[in-house]
Amino acid sequence: MNVTGGFISDECREIVQSASGSEDPMQIPISSKSPRSTQVHGKGSPVNHDRQSRSPIDGRPKKGGCGGKGTWGGLLDTDSSYALDPNDPNYDSSEEYGHPNARKSAPDFDAFKKKATIIVEEYFATDDVDSATNELKELAMPSYNYYFVKKLVSMAMDRHDHEKEMAAVLLSALYADVIDAPQVYRGFSKLVESADDLIVDIPDTVDILALFIARAVVDDILPPAFLKKQIALLPNDSKGVEVLERAEKGYLAAPMHAEIIERRWRVSKKTVEDVKARINNLLIEYVTSGDKKEAYRCIKDLKVPFFHHEIVKKALVMAMERRQAEDRLLDLLKEAAEEGLINSSQITKGFDRMIDTIEDLSLDIPNAQRILKSLISKATSDGWLCASSLRSFSLEPRKKLLEYNFTRTFKLKSQSIVQEYFLTGDISEVFSCIEAENKTSSGELNAIFVKRLITLAMDRKNREKEMASVLLSSLCFPADDVVNGFVMLIESADDTALDNPVVVEDLAMFLARAVVDEVLAPQHLEEVGSQFLGTDSIGGKVLQMAKSLLKARLSGERILRCWGGGGSSRPGWAVEDVKHKIGKLLEEYESGGDIREAYRCIKELGMPFFHHEVVKKAMVMVMEKKNERLWGLLAHCFGSGLITMNQMTKGFSRVEESLDDLALDVPDARKQFLAYVEKAKTTGWLDSSFHYGNSINGKDNGACQ
Repeated sequence: MNVTGGFISDECREIVQSASGSEDPMQIPISSKSPRSTQVHGKGSPVNHDRQSRSPIDGRPKKGGCGGKGTWGGLLDTDSSYALDPNDPNYDSSEEYGHPNARKSAPDFDAFKKKATIIVEEYFATDDVDSATNELKELAMPSYNYYFVKKLVSMAMDRHDHEKEMAAVLLSALYADVIDAPQVYRGFSKLVESADDLIVDIPDTVDILALFIARAVVDDILPPAFLKKQIALLPNDSKGVEVLERAEKGYLAAPMHAEIIERRWRVSKKTVEDVKARINNLLIEYVTSGDKKEAYRCIKDLKVPFFHHEIVKKALVMAMERRQAEDRLLDLLKEAAEEGLINSSQITKGFDRMIDTIEDLSLDIPNAQRILKSLISKATSDGWLCASSLRSFSLEPRKKLLEYNFTRTFKLKSQSIVQEYFLTGDISEVFSCIEAENKTSSGELNAIFVKRLITLAMDRKNREKEMASVLLSSLCFPADDVVNGFVMLIESADDTALDNPVVVEDLAMFLARAVVDEVLAPQHLEEVGSQFLGTDSIGGKVLQMAKSLLKARLSGERILRCWGGGGSSRPGWAVEDVKHKIGKLLEEYESGGDIREAYRCIKELGMPFFHHEVVKKAMVMVMEKKNERLWGLLAHCFGSGLITMNQMTKGFSRVEESLDDLALDVPDARKQFLAYVEKAKTTGWLDSSFHYGNSINGKDNGACQ
């Protein structure tokens, strides 16, 4: 077939082979035109190029075009000055270094790699987007920009969140203006392909790279179709596939994913201590100069309206220490409140914090309580403080101080318990420590432990967050204590936000996870929300996001896997997996299984602190099927010491809490339960103090249903 039809004839094939040394003429980039203006491409397809055959400026053949229309041009020309065009639709990157000019382009590429690394290092040191942009432009090698994308992201992956956010910002700034879309696409393709190598040095490669890809999609610099197209090109067992699946299912499919992804790496540049220092300085300067306008300007410049209670507290302490400055400081707070610069809730919170710490202040400031009462009276009479909304002063300051010291000690010990748990994963040790430190099972201390557990987990990686959720579901604290713990977390979220910008998202996920794990019932969300009025408050945002997470399609599975849990790789142990195993072994025994086999299975679970689940499930099955075979299994386990009285009590309490639901299917459930309680007391499973109705009075329900 002749060349005019768009294909190479046998004669031409032999000539090309002898000229190029290649056995395949399709590997030779051919830009000549046939008499019918048909160009022979490396892919063997005829394409009309009349519109590109001549320069629109002077009508001469284009540079590299090897002749104009109707000429053979450079079909036999082996001039090494020809270069591959990355923008050619038939461009194949695998041919780049097989090209005759590869020797010339390799040194250029090596030089580009070195300069790109320097640009990235300097950018991370200076945070100067304009400088990095100009330096990349000056390299004038746009065909290698994909490498810059790869280098920028891979270097950021091994650094802190601050550098990761900087990398994402720079990519958005460079997109289109400096780095075109195909180069960005290719850069991320290279990253996905190299995921197996990256994970050797960066263990969190899958999660971090998935988040970079999701961020690129959210920032509109990478098309969503990238994920599916790349998956089709990768081996099924490659880490790149895990990266793309995590990006799609773990990030882009989540409710409110854009906001969560964009805020994921945003590290606040203001720490709590920095803000406190600036507040102290502006108040000292105001006391000296009396310049309210300057003080207000400084307050506005802080840009932390949720932390204005610190201004109130600091001003009150200063007024108590510097009696001559009292009127000036109160006047500042009064006008700030009247102008709306400091809102009423922040004013109240500032005074409440003073009341909470008045005993400590009394050690340094004589008559501190009397002075504070005077300040409250003045603020109330001037109309900028509602005294009825404040906490009351203790009538027994000594007793309050002792309680405060005990609580403070428990907080410190709780921190040690949680930190050790994150290292060992030993839940039974946590049980022992809590029982030793909280002998009275104080609800207040339980709530403090919940707060401390989640606070420490939020400042760590997904592994610790998953471990915290697993521990919370196994503790079986009363629901009210868990609710109070979340209320305390949300109350302190304004302060936490200074160090953790995604505190709202983290708390919402912990709250939703608590519902999925049945630590809390759905109605408890409303109880948490009732403490915080308005959708604009931190509490309102947390509640709204938690509800959105729970309403999403397949929400239970997604929330269980939110921190990498739900599978065999889950840190610690999986509550749902254990519940499923317990249900299966009880069903097998109830249908005629061997008691020794059932006993062995319960023992091999290795979770004596979770045996109350065995008791609960067994009792429910006994009442539903009116078959006491499982009662015999419980008797055997109790008699051998496998299930303790404490676990029996917890199990019966949980059955009692679920009686309302159980009665829908078993009408005489309450009657049966009462009979079994008495029977358990007789056999010594339950203490005589256990009475029907103990755990369903009030709101203490649903903690571990």
